[in-house]
Amino acid sequence: MEPLASISSLAGSASRRPVGWQVQLRVDYVVNKVMQTHRGQSEDTVKRAIEDQLRVYGVVPNNRQIAQYATAISALPSLPPVR
Repeated sequence: MEPLASISSLAGSASRRPVGWQVQLRVDYVVNKVMQTHRGQSEDTVKRAIEDQLRVYGVVPNNRQIAQYATAISALPSLPPVR
């Protein structure tokens, strides 16, 4: 009888990624998108926009993390209008 392969060897490179890496990619994408559209607006508006967009991508927002992002984005100066 041949020995069975371990499950970890069958999983390949996917097992080398940290848990939650896809969620963090989605959070980064949403934060960058909101940063382009909501700079300089109130923290509540930015926070609401981040939460709404994260829910679209199936991510349950972490309130503390979202508050930190909202504070940073609202402190940024507004972008000049595109001509």
